[in-house]
Amino acid sequence: MKWHRLSRRELLAALGFLAPSLAGFSVFYLVPFGQSVLNSFQDRLGGGFTLSNYKELLLSSSFQKAASNTFWFTAISVPILVVVSLLLALLLNQRVFFRNWLRTAYVLPLVVPVASIVLVWQILFDWNGALNAVMEHFGFSRQDWMKSEWAGFVIVLVYVWKNIGYNVILFLAGLQNIPDHYYEIAGLEGAGPVRKLFGITLTYLTPTTFLVVLMSVLNSFKVFRETYLVAGAYPHDRIYMMQHYMNNMFLSLDIQKVSSAAVLMGLCIMALVFVLFRTERVFRSYME
Repeated sequence: MKWHRLSRRELLAALGFLAPSLAGFSVFYLVPFGQSVLNSFQDRLGGGFTLSNYKELLLSSSFQKAASNTFWFTAISVPILVVVSLLLALLLNQRVFFRNWLRTAYVLPLVVPVASIVLVWQILFDWNGALNAVMEHFGFSRQDWMKSEWAGFVIVLVYVWKNIGYNVILFLAGLQNIPDHYYEIAGLEGAGPVRKLFGITLTYLTPTTFLVVLMSVLNSFKVFRETYLVAGAYPHDRIYMMQHYMNNMFLSLDIQKVSSAAVLMGLCIMALVFVLFRTERVFRSYME
């Protein structure tokens, strides 16, 4: 009886501490998303339940273009970000003479405001920007980077540069948690650097890697700010993302369509997170 009373008291105390956060999450996220779900099934004329909003959405060429661009952006940028972050973390985990400079460099994107970051990239990739000036100096023709197929590569580069610091921090934390005597024992048994990398480093970095992949996927859906500031509300077709589509539908007050798009996007993110967690569980059971 005393144990049950103590558990109930701890549960009430935990709920008391969580109440402000739960209230804020409900007011600003849960309730609006629930309202969006209801709006997505409502007729524009105020009628009852209907699936016509989703049918029109899936048949819309603008939505198809935005969904395709978002999918390919995530599929391309996330692996690049994870691999580059891992390589940089492995480098920073060694004793190199410019390690302190690199640590400062990868932390800078985390503290610099997005507007300032976008201003730098505008200076680089504008028609009269620094990159075109360098190309013209060496005899190459100028490129309108943000109004051509190169726009997708520019956005991937901005995304990687903006998010690489956070991933490097996570990888460094995972690397520093691997005991040194594992490498010493492997060295005594004749294991080379490649065998140590795949047999020890990457194996024990598996939980950290899944966390980095998860955060990178979620951050890939938040690239709208950078794209909007660089290329505006109607950018080149190559970088017209889901966030552009929903923002334009919201500006035109098409609440049903933007709610349907938000629900589908939320379901896709939940499916990706579920697949990642299931994959991590399989890997963890295999390691055990």
